[in-house]
Amino acid sequence: MLNKYPLWKSLMVLFIVVIGAIYASPNLYPEDPAVQLSGLRGVETTAVTLDTVKSHLDENNISYASIAMEKGQVLARFNNTEEQLKARDLLDDIMGEEYSVALNLTPATPSWLASIGGTPMKLGLDLSGGVSFLMEVNMQEAIVKVQKSLVDDFRTGLRGEKIRYRSVKNTNDSINVQFRNAEDLEKAETFLSKQNRDLLFVSNEGNLTLSASMTEQKLKETREYALQQNITIIRNRVNELGVAEPLVQRQGKKHIVIELPGVQDTAKAKEILSATATIEFRLVDTEGDLGAALNGRVPGSSQLLKERNGKPVLLKKRVMLTGDHIVDAGSSFDEYSRPQVNITLDSAGGNKMSSNTKSNIGKPMATVFIEFKPTDRVDSEGNTIFEKVEEVISVATIQARLGKTFRITGAGSQAEAHNLALLLRAGALVAPIQIVEERTVGPTLGAENVQLGFQAIMLGFGLVFLFMLVYYRAFGVVANLALGANLVLIIGVMSMIPGAALTLPGMAGIVLTVGMAVDANVLIFERIREEIREGKSIQQSIHQGYDAAFSTIIDANITTLIAALILFAVGTGPIKGFAITLSIGIITSMFTAVVGTRTVVNAVWGGKRLDKLSI
Repeated sequence: MLNKYPLWKSLMVLFIVVIGAIYASPNLYPEDPAVQLSGLRGVETTAVTLDTVKSHLDENNISYASIAMEKGQVLARFNNTEEQLKARDLLDDIMGEEYSVALNLTPATPSWLASIGGTPMKLGLDLSGGVSFLMEVNMQEAIVKVQKSLVDDFRTGLRGEKIRYRSVKNTNDSINVQFRNAEDLEKAETFLSKQNRDLLFVSNEGNLTLSASMTEQKLKETREYALQQNITIIRNRVNELGVAEPLVQRQGKKHIVIELPGVQDTAKAKEILSATATIEFRLVDTEGDLGAALNGRVPGSSQLLKERNGKPVLLKKRVMLTGDHIVDAGSSFDEYSRPQVNITLDSAGGNKMSSNTKSNIGKPMATVFIEFKPTDRVDSEGNTIFEKVEEVISVATIQARLGKTFRITGAGSQAEAHNLALLLRAGALVAPIQIVEERTVGPTLGAENVQLGFQAIMLGFGLVFLFMLVYYRAFGVVANLALGANLVLIIGVMSMIPGAALTLPGMAGIVLTVGMAVDANVLIFERIREEIREGKSIQQSIHQGYDAAFSTIIDANITTLIAALILFAVGTGPIKGFAITLSIGIITSMFTAVVGTRTVVNAVWGGKRLDKLSI
């Protein structure tokens, strides 16, 4: 029988639409502006903390919708962003030393919906407000860091093979090793070339020098590693800030885009994100002459640095351990109520610290804080030149053999200790980064963008709805039902996809999808009219109309989908937002406009003897 779907197929279409409606329904419950209070390392968030927050808000006449403990954090919900910002500023001033105070947008989804994974759509920066940064990675510094690591590896390897050498130096783009005789030069070249197949080695027997430089492939891998690792580390730091649905992604060869919805404190965000901090542990040179070093006569194996109070310290150049081995760090107080940072190392770091401290018990060890700060100068490639700032934050005598866990002191305040712990815990950036562009969107402007975008979608939907109803009559009603189902499915799919965020250009993609969805029905309905005019029966006309138009609809939508996928692959930010909604809209519109409408048409008109069709 023509134009009759089996029951299972009709139920399948209905099931898909119902599932889409269920997962789209959380968007009917608007998110509440909230302030999230969580304890820093060593500080627990308890019922006492909850009562303290309540009392502070009440005393300052800041109204709130609710305050409760959720997932070990105090979550205060507010009726508007104005009260939210007031509460954040108040709590940050009063409790910021021991607690992390962050802005958030908290879903008001009913528990039964949340239990099946129902969440509202995530809003992009332009709709929710917040701050956006474009950061540039200093690739030259990343290459220099790898070269310095190779210098240490060369020294260690040659010592292990008992090959004597005069010096190992890093000069410009190569590493030069000076030898005492040609025999050692030949042995070293054979050994090092086997150990480092991605380096180019050139020997000069005249001055007994072996030069090693990175191949183009090695340089490319170094730059790519620096970019990807910095993205990972920045993501960790963003998570520490407690930002809801942040966006961290690469742009081009050396840039990173960071969007922090809901964040208005740009100063704190910039401080945490752009800091290139790590630490080194070195022995104090107790045998060297500090007075001579102050007069410029510093031993070749030592380095003169200063503590924060200006006191000079002579340190060994040899590094006992770097911050690369730190897997966890937290701030707390010592027995004298001074801020300290508790550090946990990986297994390799624990072994290094154990072996180094075992033979140096009773000797002073310094903790050196290293930070790269951007200058006004640029190199030949236009990259910002960073200045390396080294500062001794503590000097302590090694009392016993240290292992995987230990502590350092010397931070000026608890807040400083917390930031240092955060940076060490999240990881030191592989290469320095610089903020080259900053953009802030206020919460009021974001709400206005949501309202205008929603109005645009409703206006487009209403005009198309009216046109189809007038021009195609009963079949226009079917097309409008499919159009409504299409909108529901787009919202449902967007809500289900982790990481997908609705942006203002994304709303434009939805408006475009509305027109494209109804375009498929126009093709089908006009083909049905054409078949009827040629004298075919109603059932044959419906059947031929859908079958004949199907190939045209598929071709048109696939080409558009390919263009949308290319936009998603090469675009960033707003372009990706447009591409996401357009891609989802194309797929759902093909389902609703073809399969969905045919299900309704078959249920109403299929398998019946008809003399006239309202189309």
